[in-house]
Amino acid sequence: MINNSKVKEPVNVQDPKERIKNFKEVELGFSDKNAKKEAQRCLNCKAKPCVSACPVGVDIPSFISKIANDDVKSAYEIITKNNSFPAICGRVCPQEKQCELKCIRGRTGEPVSIGRLERYAADKNLNNLPSNINISDDKKHKIAVVGSGPSGLACASELLKMGFKVTIFEALHTVGGVLSYGIPEFRLPREILEFEVQKLKDSGAKIITNVIVGKSLKIDDLFKNGYKAVYIASGAGLPRFMNIPGEGLSGVYSANEFLTRINLMKSYKDEYDTPIVKPKKVLVIGGGNVAMDAARCAKRLGNSDVTVVYRRTENEMPARKDEILHAKEEGINFMFLSNPVEFFGAEGKVNGAKCVKMKIADEEESGRKSVVPIPEETFEIMGDTVIVAIGNDSNETIKEASDGINFDGRGRIITNPETCRTSQPFVYAGGDIVTGAATVILAMGAGKTAAKQIAKDVLNHNN
Repeated sequence: MINNSKVKEPVNVQDPKERIKNFKEVELGFSDKNAKKEAQRCLNCKAKPCVSACPVGVDIPSFISKIANDDVKSAYEIITKNNSFPAICGRVCPQEKQCELKCIRGRTGEPVSIGRLERYAADKNLNNLPSNINISDDKKHKIAVVGSGPSGLACASELLKMGFKVTIFEALHTVGGVLSYGIPEFRLPREILEFEVQKLKDSGAKIITNVIVGKSLKIDDLFKNGYKAVYIASGAGLPRFMNIPGEGLSGVYSANEFLTRINLMKSYKDEYDTPIVKPKKVLVIGGGNVAMDAARCAKRLGNSDVTVVYRRTENEMPARKDEILHAKEEGINFMFLSNPVEFFGAEGKVNGAKCVKMKIADEEESGRKSVVPIPEETFEIMGDTVIVAIGNDSNETIKEASDGINFDGRGRIITNPETCRTSQPFVYAGGDIVTGAATVILAMGAGKTAAKQIAKDVLNHNN
């Protein structure tokens, strides 16, 4: 039965007045009834435009059809043929810019809630190991994966399905990469991440933490230890700053540091040994998802006045629309067409930012309009905490891992995008270390591509 509603089924959410007092998940997911009704909105198109827009090629109409027919287990099995971590992707992927953007329903109304249906199927099967995992003591060759973020986890999962022995080397003490240190619990609860990682372990993955490849180990060490190939998925964890006066003042954070203190060190909890000063007036510089995460975390530290300062307009913000909406509901302020040129303070502590007004100028080659300052229009905005969230670059440490890997001028590993091969034989790379900071699902897509190529190359070489 087709549901001809032009609008999505509602999803339960925490009340804004309550959720700013806690770090519990904001969206509570579909009920069984809502999920079925939303699934019935899918037209099951023959062309399947949503599938072509999915970076990992999930058969979206097929899994939605199973939900519509009350077969959620089969829906989960269909999803996990292509996406090993649907409970994560269903929460953090920008579906509105990918699969949902191509949904036929979106032409005359709202697209089908593909992401929320994916999450629904995953949450209903959290304790079930996908049947397509090859669990056997008779594994093939050893493969090393550097980094346990989304790209590394996806590559490891695919290799395990094909019967390889996989060891993941993680620099931090906690598994998950950006999923762990960068995304707040109110968007991705830690128990969900832990469930997905445990499934990987149950499938045979070995995970070693507190190992920095480039410091603790070199690529050659891995080959000497019997690994037949190495996949580098170390991400882009080096915060980018604005290079303006005052960035060294106390109270000026990179979004990476701020979110790591919140997400990994639990600094918002008084019983933890890594406290963070409770801010009174916060300025967040940037307009992406990381900026929204930082602003919403800052709001949860107390009765903070939080303002997002962005140099373009709201229409051009790269953050997800849901993230912006949730931030507004939580009382976060927005200041558009404004850009800091200096942070000022007293006695080494930041007190605010001097900003310049911006204006929309000509369209760039990318199709996005540029912005330029209006020099005569400057103003000051006060703030005892500033969080700079304007992007990340690759960590330089990975350059020390091997002399045989080529990098570009921005510190990213150069690969063949179709194979993920680097300039060093049997060394592959993908995710943010190659593309720069991008989405979770694109990183996972690279991990899948690399796994297929690794399997082909290693088996051809060793047969």
